[in-house]
Amino acid sequence: MSGRATVVGVGLIGGSIGLALRERGWHVSGVDPDEARLAMALGMGVIDEAGWDPSAEVTFVATPVALIAEAVRQALDASPTGLVTDVGSVKEQIVATVDDARFVGGHPMAGSEQDGLEGADASMFVDANWVLTPGKSTADAAFARVRTTVASLGAEVVTLAPDRHDALVALVSHVPHLTAATLMGLASERSEEHYAVLRLAAGGFRDMTRVAAGHPGIWPDICVQNSHAIAEVLDDLIAALGMVRDEVAGADRSGLLVRLETARAARVSLPTGAPRPSDLVEVRVPIPDRHGELAAIATLASDLDVNIYDLEIAHSAEGDRGVVLLIVETAMAERLKGGLMANGYRPTSAPLT
Repeated sequence: MSGRATVVGVGLIGGSIGLALRERGWHVSGVDPDEARLAMALGMGVIDEAGWDPSAEVTFVATPVALIAEAVRQALDASPTGLVTDVGSVKEQIVATVDDARFVGGHPMAGSEQDGLEGADASMFVDANWVLTPGKSTADAAFARVRTTVASLGAEVVTLAPDRHDALVALVSHVPHLTAATLMGLASERSEEHYAVLRLAAGGFRDMTRVAAGHPGIWPDICVQNSHAIAEVLDDLIAALGMVRDEVAGADRSGLLVRLETARAARVSLPTGAPRPSDLVEVRVPIPDRHGELAAIATLASDLDVNIYDLEIAHSAEGDRGVVLLIVETAMAERLKGGLMANGYRPTSAPLT
């Protein structure tokens, strides 16, 4: 698929979106308060032209989180019929603030150790999770189009309620970053006493603290907007580290072994890759042609831990009914159908042909 898009904020993520879209035939405009960065984006082929495109079908807002809500409003005004999504790593406040049928909250779980436009990469989103967080006002057609667009960049799309997104991202992204930064800070302090500390910092230490090399300027706003969820996870982490401390201090070999084995089993079980077409089925879900049905079904699938590999909605000629087509793993189809039936839907499934 191709079309016209605008990217607001042509830094690392916005620049990568621009490159990925242009690689797939899109015409991309760029908006950024930094004229020098805009000129660089043009020179690098990240965008086709500078300025708002009133014909943009989708606008991606890739500004710092504190500026996203206002930039989304500007984008909605600049393209009166276009859709708008964002890339912020905090969603609840933004989605609550922007109450518009054409807005779909989003968060690509991707990045680079490189800062700024210089690190932009058209392949950044391939096999990366891209979370969409539609709000109560989001139109089904807007959600479906944005989902199809980000999936075309190679991303695996996950749909979550905004508050659930923030709670989960606090655990898997925000607190790990703060933990890495704190551990790196301890090592730096110790290096003043023992020069060899940082020379010995290799292997696992480098892997664990890699994210601490990310741009620090974005993190105060993230932490402020997601303070409650981050504080809860930090409390849990502090309590867990206290238990580890007691096990180490008490030479509790069996307790430590159980902890490490449990962690190892969880780590090797992290999902990787997409299944073969022969392992997929199509689940068909008749729905009333009612606002928010598509987002509700996609969110339910995420709550059930069922990954949707493709999604389509077909409206009936009568206009009051439709059918949602979901492609999921065969092994997860019954779980999804059970959850759908428990919520009043009447799904059917069939193998892909």
